[in-house]
Amino acid sequence: MSHPQPKYRRVVLKLSGEALAGPKGFGLDIGVLTRISEELKEIHALGVQTCIVVGGGNIWRGASGSAQGMDRSTADYMGMLATVINALALQDAMENVGLDTRVQTAIEMREVAEPYIRRRAIRHLEKGRFVIFAAGTGNPYFSTDTTAALRAAEVEAEVILMAKRGVDGVYDSDPRTNPNAKKYDRLDYIHLLQNGLAVMDSTAASLCMDNRIPIIVFDFDEPHNIKRACLGENVGTIIGEGRQS
Repeated sequence: MSHPQPKYRRVVLKLSGEALAGPKGFGLDIGVLTRISEELKEIHALGVQTCIVVGGGNIWRGASGSAQGMDRSTADYMGMLATVINALALQDAMENVGLDTRVQTAIEMREVAEPYIRRRAIRHLEKGRFVIFAAGTGNPYFSTDTTAALRAAEVEAEVILMAKRGVDGVYDSDPRTNPNAKKYDRLDYIHLLQNGLAVMDSTAASLCMDNRIPIIVFDFDEPHNIKRACLGENVGTIIGEGRQS
């Protein structure tokens, strides 16, 4: 019996901190971490080389701290440390289901993770290991969405998979408040930027556009969607070059 062949051989999966928190919206949900790990096992079986970029919003948001009067750089560094906590939790859950992983951080902390080294990350991928990128870019003022775009370009990933909780794609307005909101199946980078659609920040979107890295936005809560996205099935919204529909 032949196995389905993936459309993408190397991907970056962007997971928000909120995705790791589950329904309660803060902290870490072990059940959610286990479910993610089981789904990652599915794409490992397909031979897909996978990097993961994790956010930290379930623990701390730099922008929120800054809005309350905290120094922006300090608040952002705290957010980077929150992503390391999430990365280590995800690594533990993945290794519990038999996946080989490495955490690489943009801020050195050798006792818990490797420093980010591009060539080493690529070598891990070639050996079938998952690489979890933590601590953002290592610089304040940059989001983990921008980290996903940057790392995707650096490791020559073919696509960024943006897993969203309870959102099955990109709409022209908020579907939770507007029942007539239109969902896009395909969307051009320029349209995304010009209309300020809340998918990722403009720095991340511009970086993807400049490097022609497509983005697939899909519902993380729907089982097997990560695998379906890797197989090229019609899941969520594809952002790239060309006319939107």
